[in-house]
Amino acid sequence: MEEIIMESHGKVNLILDILYKRPDGYHEINSIMQEISLKDRLKFKEIEKGMIIESNHPTMPRDSNNLIYKVWEKLSSLFGINKGIYVEVKKEIPMAAGLAGGSSNAAATLKALNELWDLKLSQEELIEIGMELGADIPFCLMGGTALVQGIGERLTKISPFSGKYLLLCKPHISISTAQAYRMISPGKDRLDIDKMIKCIEEGNIHCVARRLGNKMEDVIIKEHPIIQEIKDIMETYGALGALMSGSGPTVFGLYDDKDKMIFAQKKLLEKMNKVYICETI
Repeated sequence: MEEIIMESHGKVNLILDILYKRPDGYHEINSIMQEISLKDRLKFKEIEKGMIIESNHPTMPRDSNNLIYKVWEKLSSLFGINKGIYVEVKKEIPMAAGLAGGSSNAAATLKALNELWDLKLSQEELIEIGMELGADIPFCLMGGTALVQGIGERLTKISPFSGKYLLLCKPHISISTAQAYRMISPGKDRLDIDKMIKCIEEGNIHCVARRLGNKMEDVIIKEHPIIQEIKDIMETYGALGALMSGSGPTVFGLYDDKDKMIFAQKKLLEKMNKVYICETI
């Protein structure tokens, strides 16, 4: 029986501007997303029928509430395939964290089923299918460093911002993306995406750190001040800049000194248990 193993990487938003709410209820965004080395590991096997999901994470959904399941349903329906799939998910990316763990799992599932079922779908076709299931799935299929616009469907590769140290900390709260978007008011002040792209193209980590920004951050911090506390600890102990990723609540710190990052991790572990050292890729 054929078995496929896929790595499923998380992401952070180096900058996230919310432009306006569209008539369809979605929000138009302008963001730079960055793939990171923190990852889940998914193992896929064909079975006679149905979808079986197993995981080391006790609360991860095993049914149609999981994007892995939705991908299997979608591809089965689109291509008239009546085959079952068993998926074993080793979770490292925390859930409901603003790191696109679920979307990344969905992207890995699209790639795996494309191979297992010999569908011969291009990346563009996979992105089109993925967009119907989740706004972050297209980026997770592309990876790297990208300008992400619209509701997540317009992707433009930009110069890689790889090999940079990141410290991640998820506090003891979870925030749903839908809940976060309901709380925000986009406002008229825009974040300078063009300047951030220039900083990345120049490989200037200090310039990138100064330009970190997230239009969701202020309103989420008002509800959950622990996010600001984490940012303050990171910046006190050497982060060039710190920011809440996506809809939160995970905070990442950008470092140019690994020893300082390790020391900051120790300080955070005195208060939190989900603190991760990783890199941009």
